[in-house]
Amino acid sequence: MHGAIGIVLVIGWVAFWLYWLGAAGGAKPAQGRGAGYWGTRIVVLVVNAVFLRFTISHGASGQVWLAGIGLALWVAGLALAIWARLYIGSNWGSPMSKNDDPELVTTGPYHAIRHPIYTGIIVAMIGTSLATSLYGLIAVAVLGGFFVYSALTEERNMAETFPDTYPPYKASTKMLIPHVF
Repeated sequence: MHGAIGIVLVIGWVAFWLYWLGAAGGAKPAQGRGAGYWGTRIVVLVVNAVFLRFTISHGASGQVWLAGIGLALWVAGLALAIWARLYIGSNWGSPMSKNDDPELVTTGPYHAIRHPIYTGIIVAMIGTSLATSLYGLIAVAVLGGFFVYSALTEERNMAETFPDTYPPYKASTKMLIPHVF
């Protein structure tokens, strides 16, 4: 069973990242920190490949129920990230970048979460870890820290860019987890 789960996860993550790279071509030009198209994406892909290699090579926990929960979280996380990517459209950019002519997106998943792409990827990686190896949660914690740092940086940028509309939006939503954080 572990082999089949590993194959599904690898194929799913590869398909996700191929979609992600393809969809990035329609984003508005970016400037500043994180603006480099290929550099940031290559780092993210390498980190994801190492994460997958590590979690899958360390074997499953042997608990079918845990693998099932993990797969469900993986699917839900990737679905949230894709849904958010579709809603943000051309306003999407690399972590901590500033786009030319940005728009504040507050609909779809952005209605409840200010950074649903980060949330989705974190949830998908937690799911991958539960389905394969709990050691992967170490990488999730590191990546989660990076995403929180990125989100805080982006929020400062958004408050500067949208001084009248971002503060009320921020007050009515949560950063990563609806109703919690």
